[in-house]
Amino acid sequence: QVQLVESGGGLVQAGGSLRLSCAASGRTFSSYAMGWFRQAPGKEREFVAAINWSGERTYYADSVKGRFTVSRDNAAKNTVYLEMNSLNPGDTAVYYCTAGRVYDLMRRDEYNYWGRGTQVTVSS
Repeated sequence: QVQLVESGGGLVQAGGSLRLSCAASGRTFSSYAMGWFRQAPGKEREFVAAINWSGERTYYADSVKGRFTVSRDNAAKNTVYLEMNSLNPGDTAVYYCTAGRVYDLMRRDEYNYWGRGTQVTVSS
């Protein structure tokens, strides 16, 4: 069993930056792929970024490539991060952390565990 707790969301002006963190419990954290998804009001939950179990491979949605960076700390903190730069109002959403032993890291339905989400609001 893995429990995920996101933090770092908030209100930021367009062009600003935020760093989201996702702390994971459980001794098997390092064996799971980790992902970030987001959901805006009235929209489907969509893929944002993901990182494989070792941290060697990362994946990004086209809308965030070059602006967002996903990373993980397996050794000490059991934490995955999402560094978000050049934010715009279109990035406003609840951001969810997720974990699982997945084949396609961009597929929402392959992940087993989800956090409760953290709100990111970007003002224009």
